[in-house]
Amino acid sequence: MKKVLLTLTAVTAMTGTAFAADMAPRAYTKAPAPVVAAVNWTGCFIGAGGGAAVTNNDHNEYITATGVAASPNLNTGARGWFGTVQGGCDYQFAGTNWVVGGFADYDFMDIHGDIGYDGTNAVMFTGTQKQDWQWAAGLRVGYLVLPQLLTYVSGGYTQAHWKDTTLTQFGSGIQANLPGSTKGGWFIGTGDEYALTSFLPGLFWKTEYRYSEFDRANVNPTFIPGGALTGRSVTEKFREHSVRSELVYRFNWGGPVVARY
Repeated sequence: MKKVLLTLTAVTAMTGTAFAADMAPRAYTKAPAPVVAAVNWTGCFIGAGGGAAVTNNDHNEYITATGVAASPNLNTGARGWFGTVQGGCDYQFAGTNWVVGGFADYDFMDIHGDIGYDGTNAVMFTGTQKQDWQWAAGLRVGYLVLPQLLTYVSGGYTQAHWKDTTLTQFGSGIQANLPGSTKGGWFIGTGDEYALTSFLPGLFWKTEYRYSEFDRANVNPTFIPGGALTGRSVTEKFREHSVRSELVYRFNWGGPVVARY
């Protein structure tokens, strides 16, 4: 019996040794690269978001009857926030990284700042000038630095509105009205847009800096409550810097467009 047990023990030991020798170390296998989802930039989109703006108003007074300058050029500023809605369409050229498109947006604004006016009096009138809306329409040209990331430049036409401004003379309480106006101009911008495919197919995040410049225009202040002209007019030119950020939902046409990277 002892011989049988010794024999079985020896066989088991040799079998285990042979099995261990046959188990060669596993070869290193590199993890597969993450799969990047294809993004189709061709299609139409809608978006909404907000941002901030800073506006400079270059203005001076002149004698209404003669057109002779009555004050040096002054620069006053305004700043504030806005909400925006947007829509447009893009087209990605097949097999390339280039995207072109058109868009339009509308901004609900609260951009305000102080403005002074001398009129026919030695004591300055002051008030708060407010910009309350703006719209723009233009084109953009973009390049895909990554399948999900578009960088672009934009440009086009824009129009904005400034509300009536009530001006109050310091110390006397006399008031004048600086009429509001709608001014047209142009804009140029640059930005980027990123596809948030990991959250929701079709969802994108866009951020853009924009510079807008509006045509110079003249306004004729009136005294309140009589409504008589003050005798001096104001010429104004607005320049605006804004930064906007939006969530965009894109309605694609067809399948993905393969680009070279």
